[in-house]
Amino acid sequence: MQEHLKAANAKGVKTLFPRVCFRQVKNESFMELLKKLCQIHAPSGNEAAMKAFIIDYVNINQKSWKVKPDIITEDIQDCVVLKFGTPRTAVFAHLDSIGFMVRYQDQLVPIGGPDAETGYRLVGEDTLGPIDCELWIDDDNMPRYKFGRAIATGTELVFKCDFRETKHYVQSCYLDNRLGVYNTLKLAETLEDGLLVFSCWEEHGGGSVPYLVKMMVEKYQIKQALVSDITWVTEGVMHGKGVAISIRDRSIPRRQFVNKIIALAEESGIDYQLEVEGTGGSDGREIHASPYPVDWCFIGAPEAEVHSPNEKVHKHDIDSMLRLYQWLLLKL
Repeated sequence: MQEHLKAANAKGVKTLFPRVCFRQVKNESFMELLKKLCQIHAPSGNEAAMKAFIIDYVNINQKSWKVKPDIITEDIQDCVVLKFGTPRTAVFAHLDSIGFMVRYQDQLVPIGGPDAETGYRLVGEDTLGPIDCELWIDDDNMPRYKFGRAIATGTELVFKCDFRETKHYVQSCYLDNRLGVYNTLKLAETLEDGLLVFSCWEEHGGGSVPYLVKMMVEKYQIKQALVSDITWVTEGVMHGKGVAISIRDRSIPRRQFVNKIIALAEESGIDYQLEVEGTGGSDGREIHASPYPVDWCFIGAPEAEVHSPNEKVHKHDIDSMLRLYQWLLLKL
């Protein structure tokens, strides 16, 4: 971090947003919020608990924010929208996670694309009570569970949260996308003008973004969006080098808008990396396919051990992500 400050000063860049100094901030101000988010049961299609958490969090904390937002929940199912001031840009963060659904006997059907290995712990609850069971993969490579009784058909199971923190890293299940939600909630503290959109179903094909985009454009006349989500560590996007700005994944956003984002990132002096992938997607996919002329860009911290109980993100990349979003919401 000190090297980045020296480089920024050498370029004459003014640091407008202070870094989150993880070693000096009490755990409650960062780790406890992220840990709580990672522990909430909200696989795709059942995001109600995350919706309730977001609304409670806003009601409790907004008194210390620069602007108190309008909380919009009517006619958008389990999504939540926060409107600040006169918004020019929307930020999308999906609430749901991957997981499994109990089929028949001991069979499991994936929700989204979870990593599945024998020995992973899964948790949930059915009408008979709490569940803490073991995932195992049979000879036909099908996921199943081991538990002392039958689990009711249709029960959702998610990875058991084992939240770990070291000097430089955070590791847990569901950093994708609870870290994107965390980033958006922290952005709310200083935001004066903007639309924060918490969406559903992203991990299992989407479905909420079309009507959220319709609201965004028709009601608020917003035609640019950022996607607060988590991407992959690859040979070109590494831990500790800053937040990733995606030039493309499976979808290709309009290059003129992405170039504008990159230019603003360069102007800010905040560490960032550029990502180019041929696969993968996000809420950006549905924004891109909407019938409205909306520009969008995916911006997120990279993680290792994707869609497993051991997702791992560097703290500097979390810091860079938040500060770049703060900067972009001012400048766009």
